[in-house]
Amino acid sequence: MAAEPSTGVDWLGPRVRALRTQRGLTLVQLAALSDLSHPFLSQLERGLARPSMASLEKIAAALATSVVELLTDDRLDAASPSVGIVRAADGVVGPFGSGLGRALVVGGRHPFLPIEYTGDTAVWGEVVVHAEDEFLHVIDGRIELELDGVVHTLGPRDSAYTSGGAGHRWRSPDGRPYRLILVKESNV
Repeated sequence: MAAEPSTGVDWLGPRVRALRTQRGLTLVQLAALSDLSHPFLSQLERGLARPSMASLEKIAAALATSVVELLTDDRLDAASPSVGIVRAADGVVGPFGSGLGRALVVGGRHPFLPIEYTGDTAVWGEVVVHAEDEFLHVIDGRIELELDGVVHTLGPRDSAYTSGGAGHRWRSPDGRPYRLILVKESNV
């Protein structure tokens, strides 16, 4: 299902371009990594094409980020208030790994991206490595967190920090739901 065109996402193409160049990739390299065409990605970056959710997931994986992070408009906006409130129904919601993420951002300058993450899969996903530092805090349930090959069990009120470049992934040890807050350095 294709994402609907919207003037509210005019920043998506430039955001993809910024992430791509930040990671030192050409359009051709991103096309190869995402299994999408070079012309489509060029049109996307110029605001002439709208990606489907499947295409967004491929682009996010190729850029070592998530759909939620791609869709979170974290441009620095000097006109935004320095204090903001995120209500329960607010935030960008979308696929994040094997669960669901909700970006908890309200305009303004922010050097980090807080994400509420919910999941229940007991299957290990791919090990993720990205340049940004990351902090997670378990709210409900339990997770097994693998950090550079070592598995740690975390429960409610437990936290973990991973520095950029550290391989990590998590899962539910028993398939029961869990919820955590993930705080990442802003990557654009």
